[in-house]
Amino acid sequence: MNNNFEKRSIWLENRKVYMIEQNLLPHKYEIFISENYKKTCFAIKTMIVRGAGAIGAAGAFAMWQAANEAPKNNYNNFIEKAKEEIEATRPTARDLFSGVESVYEKAVISPEEALKAAQKFADKNAEAGKKIGKYGNSIIEDYTNILTHCNAGRLALVAHGSALAPIYEAHKSSKKLFVYVDETRPRNQGARLTAWELNEAGIRHAIIPDNAAAWYMSQGKINMVITGADRIATNGDTANKIGTLEKAIAAKEYGIPFYIAAPLSTFDKECKTGKEIPIEERDQNEVLYQKGQDKDGIIREVLVASPDSEALNPAFDVTPAKFITGYITEIGIITSEQIAEIFK
Repeated sequence: MNNNFEKRSIWLENRKVYMIEQNLLPHKYEIFISENYKKTCFAIKTMIVRGAGAIGAAGAFAMWQAANEAPKNNYNNFIEKAKEEIEATRPTARDLFSGVESVYEKAVISPEEALKAAQKFADKNAEAGKKIGKYGNSIIEDYTNILTHCNAGRLALVAHGSALAPIYEAHKSSKKLFVYVDETRPRNQGARLTAWELNEAGIRHAIIPDNAAAWYMSQGKINMVITGADRIATNGDTANKIGTLEKAIAAKEYGIPFYIAAPLSTFDKECKTGKEIPIEERDQNEVLYQKGQDKDGIIREVLVASPDSEALNPAFDVTPAKFITGYITEIGIITSEQIAEIFK
């Protein structure tokens, strides 16, 4: 196994924000460079950078960029408006707000303090992924078949990942694993990104249609489910990529442990239940059209649905805490009953 999972998905270099262009994977590996906060906002909104932790770091870096760009004679007003603009890019992901808020508090003092805060947030997210991997590995036995949904690997955090971090650690400790990778329509983050990561790491896996998971559970093929999260309420209700809820319901029916892996920055202490979590509605064209590489190596977008039909495209759903076995965090594995106490 190579050490790519330890490489960062987003970082600062020469006072610019560098990030892996996730829309091009797995066909092309390119680095997107942002010189200003509006360009970083564009990257967040268009999912050049995606995944809760990586979005959080992008938001933190964008907030520093805004402070660095702000005119001295209108500094406070500029950074306040920039904060609102950055936070509006992806409304569901709590890490975005965590990153922006932590840097804004320091940006009020100076751009230099904002820079320190942004780098600190990114470093903390990378370290959280590493610890999540170690705690998660403790509950993975040899010869385990694991289902995951969407992408919560090193691309989704600054480094290491959340849901994939325990899988990486288990593989490093020579445990025999097999990963069922939900394709995760409509943007296919599982088929494109998770499968790409697992292939790089040399971990056995197979991409399955989103509607096949319950069948494999019923056949005893899946022993555990681990997904990431975009926002977790204090009662444990969890927003994650659309399709997570139905996997949790099926896992409950078949007695399969269902874990959420996420850093503490994903928990929203102001959010009491999942009913308060805003759900992002994305462009219907993500459902109606699909992008892929043809036999000549050219990436094309094609219409895959009835041309006269409209589509609905909620980006996330909310899984009630009653379906979740536990939460793998950087401080250990906790239950929903422990969340409120931790954030007191």
